[in-house]
Amino acid sequence: MSRALPSVAVVGRPNVGKSTFFNRIVGKRQAIVEDVPGVTRDRNFARAEWSGREFYVVDTGGLEIESDEPMAAAIRRQVMAALEEAEVIAFVVDGRAGVHPLDERIADLLRKTQRPVVLVANKMDRLPDEVGHHEFWELGLGEPLPVSAVSGRGSGDVLDVVVSHLPVAEEPPEESLQVAVIGKPNVGKSSFINRLLGEERLVVSEVAGTTRDSIDTLLRYHGRSLIFVDTAGLRRQARIHESLEFYSALRTEQALERADVCLLLVDGTEEIHVQDLKIAEKAWNAGCALIVVVNKWDLVADKETSTAPAFEKHLRERAPSLRWVPVIFTSALTGQRVQKTLDLVLEVAAERERRVTTSQVNDLLRELADRQPPPHYRGRPVKLLYATQAAVKPPTFLIFVNHRMGVTENYRRYLYNGIRDRWGFIGTPLRLKFRSRKEEER
Repeated sequence: MSRALPSVAVVGRPNVGKSTFFNRIVGKRQAIVEDVPGVTRDRNFARAEWSGREFYVVDTGGLEIESDEPMAAAIRRQVMAALEEAEVIAFVVDGRAGVHPLDERIADLLRKTQRPVVLVANKMDRLPDEVGHHEFWELGLGEPLPVSAVSGRGSGDVLDVVVSHLPVAEEPPEESLQVAVIGKPNVGKSSFINRLLGEERLVVSEVAGTTRDSIDTLLRYHGRSLIFVDTAGLRRQARIHESLEFYSALRTEQALERADVCLLLVDGTEEIHVQDLKIAEKAWNAGCALIVVVNKWDLVADKETSTAPAFEKHLRERAPSLRWVPVIFTSALTGQRVQKTLDLVLEVAAERERRVTTSQVNDLLRELADRQPPPHYRGRPVKLLYATQAAVKPPTFLIFVNHRMGVTENYRRYLYNGIRDRWGFIGTPLRLKFRSRKEEER
């Protein structure tokens, strides 16, 4: 079972090479790099790994503490949000230019965050002969670490120090289910969680998660341990409105890292948004079981018996992949059907862990092939040799064929639907992998 990944915020004044350093850490050119101050405006984040530790790196714009320019003020608010979220701060300075008055002001700010700060003296391109970085001892943030983000020299030493500060959380019990409540802002996630936990009197403990200020709530329900993965950002409103979408995305990524089941909350008083569908697709592709929870159903005016089915039909038309995802209509305000959500969590978790015997799989495979034979490939018929369920969480089927390239997308979909029709696997992704006989022999 994976844990939520901590985050490292890369901060500093404009044009000190933060984005180049960011790209060096993540190992690819993801941030736009220009020798012009203020290029990075929106936040950028990516996963990184060093010495067996995985974490998120968050790139930020150039921080100008006292500027009254609207763009500088917006970036400043976003940087403050990044500092609040981060477990570790990488403070990048220009080692060639020496200590700048703005560096001193940023250092004063970082001391107040009570986060570990790694001082990175960038642009030390003549390592190991450089000595200019020693000037930055006067900032009072510990040892300045010289690095050339362009060439990569010194970056390993910096990352060694960064990962030494990353928090390590205890793993939850293996038999527990990690449940993430996700969704776009203002759909009532916090109210739903509070109602859900308030209705159930078997809350046994609260366990600190790996993300600062986050609380994972352990709840016992029908003999199962459900750990509700609720990062700080999913629990409370973001203080910085410009950063809301960005940090919502980051927290969703962190929640999906850990989740077995995702509850996707949507607002029943609004049309389905593209953002809702993107979040659903992200959870589905991550291998999580999924339940769509239509919240605020008490506020829907003029409801008739056909209103909920019509909403559900429209949802599935917008996203055909949600055909196999259960939809429940709730109200966090009144508690309507909130308790039933817990029953659905157990149901889709069981489907995600379900295993079908190899003989049953091959019986169905023969049935499907007899009903609709596979296509031909280069003048020769494609043959389905045998199949087995190779994994659970999510269910994964391995199908051996004589010509893997001959299995068309339409025939893949036919087999996929045939497996769904026979065994359901409601609420959980289903994966089919094809392998040719020659690949098996190798």
